[in-house]
Amino acid sequence: MSPEPRSALAPLSHPSFRLIWTATLASNLGSLVQGVGAAWQMAELTDSERMVALVQASTTLPIMVLAVASGAVADNFDRRRVMLLAQVFMCAVSTLLALAAWADLLGPWSLLAFTFLIGLGAALHLPAWQASMRDLVPREDLPAAVTLNSVSFNLMRSVGPALGGLIVASAGPAAAFALNAVSYLAVIYALARWKSPVEERNLPAERLGSAMWAGLRYVTYSPNLVLVMGRGFLFGFGAVAVMALLPLVTRDQLGGGATSFGLMLGIFGLGAIGGAFASSTIRRLFRLETIVAGSFAAFAAGTTVLALANSILAAVPGLMLCGAAWVLALSNFNVSTQLATPRWVVGRALAIYQSLAFGGMALGAWIWGHLAETTTIPTALYSAAAFLALGGAIGFFLPMPALSEANLDPANRFNAPALRLKLKPRSGPIMVMVDWDIPTDKTEAFLGLMAERRRFRRRDGARQWVLMRDLENPDIWVESYHVANWTDYLRHNQRRTATDATNFDRLMELHRGPGFPRVHRMIERYTVPDHDDMTPLDPA
Repeated sequence: MSPEPRSALAPLSHPSFRLIWTATLASNLGSLVQGVGAAWQMAELTDSERMVALVQASTTLPIMVLAVASGAVADNFDRRRVMLLAQVFMCAVSTLLALAAWADLLGPWSLLAFTFLIGLGAALHLPAWQASMRDLVPREDLPAAVTLNSVSFNLMRSVGPALGGLIVASAGPAAAFALNAVSYLAVIYALARWKSPVEERNLPAERLGSAMWAGLRYVTYSPNLVLVMGRGFLFGFGAVAVMALLPLVTRDQLGGGATSFGLMLGIFGLGAIGGAFASSTIRRLFRLETIVAGSFAAFAAGTTVLALANSILAAVPGLMLCGAAWVLALSNFNVSTQLATPRWVVGRALAIYQSLAFGGMALGAWIWGHLAETTTIPTALYSAAAFLALGGAIGFFLPMPALSEANLDPANRFNAPALRLKLKPRSGPIMVMVDWDIPTDKTEAFLGLMAERRRFRRRDGARQWVLMRDLENPDIWVESYHVANWTDYLRHNQRRTATDATNFDRLMELHRGPGFPRVHRMIERYTVPDHDDMTPLDPA
């Protein structure tokens, strides 16, 4: 059963969330105004349509490419400090951009360099911000908090582009860049005021490459996460057709101009806000798969209405429907990822989800744009609607898992053994063997639990996991696996969650030996050099 949904505004009752969310409103407004200024500045600097398009790409590309690395940083360091660093960096870059624009020092490539750097800051900030939701609100308010983040952006999307156009028209792009620089100060102030919980870390931070691989491995061995992220990719791929083709729909199909385009974006944003405020009631009435499949279907219907529209008024219902479905789908994918992931890897899991969603949108934008160019705009929209309908139908065969209620807090059952060899943190490789004494009549149940245990072990960092049976005493089974070094062994055991521990409890009900199974922890040696870990310690 899913957690009981609360009011859509419940997270705002928590002072820290309210402060940071309010500051994020200002930051989102600044970012949207900056986007208008950058696009207009590039249009003044060059006649190349490709360079104008690269302005948006230069901001979003770092978010997609560096997502997993940013997630690893968010999981291994204090998230509040990571966000502060990112916000200060973006504020400094935006200030330099405004000064360069006022001094008339910008060229096409230097403008792209500035927007790319702002994208780098956003790539560092987003995973840490998303992962911090569970530090800002209790579990029962998490779905509403994620949805309110969507509301924040869509509220500003309703006014930001229009305000950006007014600022650029009256004061020039430099003023838009300056407003964006100032908007970061609100978030910096809010983060400085927030007293985030301090996580105790008794092991060193993982190296970046190892941490990224650990995140990818965790998702790979988590079937529910794979399913959620796969549906997110499909939704992004199909739904992006509306946003990618909306300028062309406005200009070529509806005969509108820039003002009409801004109005269409605002209508989409209003639909998203409506979907966000209805989300709590919808979650209370329907199971998750019904909501996700309904979002696919609603977006497909809205896309079809847009393809048929011959006026802005006729397009309004379709855009409203698409906006509502957009928020419902993406917020539920985000919440599902967070609730199915323990704290030690949540930043990386969210980053992988975001990377797949952005990747689906980028690929979809190119394909639907190419189809519109080679056929017609309505044909591309009809095709995207058909794809979305198929994406919803996948739920009949691979339904979304219910929002997880698993206890993903650390099990805290592991006690590091007393060693008689002098090990360094990087001493290894380490081989671990666990002896199980299982009666023959319980073999089938044992093997079922061991299949689950294998997934837990490999998900949390074990390598070369095997299960062996003694030929002379068939009741004896040996579970064996490797880790790279002693620190990784300690980290592997600390990752065990309370829910994972129930697997061990069930295995203990089958184990016949006295007490716990015997565990052998051995360091591998293929030669006999004089290592520090070759010298036994005095047992006294």
